[in-house]
Amino acid sequence: MAFKTTRNRSQLRLVREVEAIGGSIAASGTREQMGYTYDALKAYVPEMVEVLIDSVRNAVFLDWEISEQLNKLKTELGELSSNPQGFLLEAVHSAGYSGALANPLIAPESAINRLNGIMLEEFVAPQVWNMRSFVEPLLSDLPKVSRLEEPKSVYIGGEYRCQSNSLKTHIALAFEVPGGWHKEKEAMAVTVLQKLMGGGGSFSASGPGKGMQSRLYINVLSQFPQLESFSAFNSIYNQTGLFGIQATCGPDFTSKAVDLAARELLAVAIPGQVDQVQLDRAKGSTKSAILMNLESKKVSSEDIGRQILTYGERKPVEHFLKAIDQLTLKDIVYLAETIISSPLTLASWGDVIHVPSYESVSRKFHSK
Repeated sequence: MAFKTTRNRSQLRLVREVEAIGGSIAASGTREQMGYTYDALKAYVPEMVEVLIDSVRNAVFLDWEISEQLNKLKTELGELSSNPQGFLLEAVHSAGYSGALANPLIAPESAINRLNGIMLEEFVAPQVWNMRSFVEPLLSDLPKVSRLEEPKSVYIGGEYRCQSNSLKTHIALAFEVPGGWHKEKEAMAVTVLQKLMGGGGSFSASGPGKGMQSRLYINVLSQFPQLESFSAFNSIYNQTGLFGIQATCGPDFTSKAVDLAARELLAVAIPGQVDQVQLDRAKGSTKSAILMNLESKKVSSEDIGRQILTYGERKPVEHFLKAIDQLTLKDIVYLAETIISSPLTLASWGDVIHVPSYESVSRKFHSK
């Protein structure tokens, strides 16, 4: 419902104003933050800010616009089977957390059918009131309120299984990354750890950035053609995060895929299993990805907004690059040990008949 009709302009007028200055608008949402972006030449900054503020604080949520978006959401829900990796990531959150982070980004159809303009206004209003201090001249008439308390989330681990008509089995093993973005060293370390483990699809045309020298490609994908995909993933939030491995294979290879995922997660927690060459390659790949992403003005502007919401300031990119350079092999081993000492979260989708029991997989990490 971003950039729709407001109290001051219709959606058509808004679109025409954006087109008139050659601008581009977009909106995004994560479990912790929402973002509205407007790209155009800097000469039009006053007009851009006014449109952004109007779109955020003066949205009217017309019934026909809501209905139009709900129909699109239902269509996306129907196509969910074509994105099993996205479904698994949702399942890992719902099974692994208790509290706000367990809430789905993809709303179930039962919830969609209950949505209306009043509910949307009640959700948006408190978020907008907290914007008052950021753009004072345009928001000075908003009531002064204290900052919203961040909803609590507790990582508990757990299991999610969903049997479907798929001929494949999709599995994810995940653990908690304690501290989230507020523990910068750990957050940087887990980003490097993901590059170190890497992985991907069973086929790659090679070339730079494909991770062909990552541990999961060398140790797993190049050795087991039964795997369609096998890759490390992470999701980091303000106070917590997730790290794990997700795999896609035929049902008859499911048990072996779980064993391989457990083996690789346990290996990086053993001193000597990761050498300096591997770490330096992962650190270089991480820095390259950061710098390449920040070449995009859209990504850069979103990064500024998210850092201000997280840290209260924007830290220069050199700050994070330095943190990456300072990571050692001991840091990686310590982080891996910490991660796998948390409760396991196991999620599976597709043909799940041959997925091992939660208890048997958990014992691989917590045998004592």
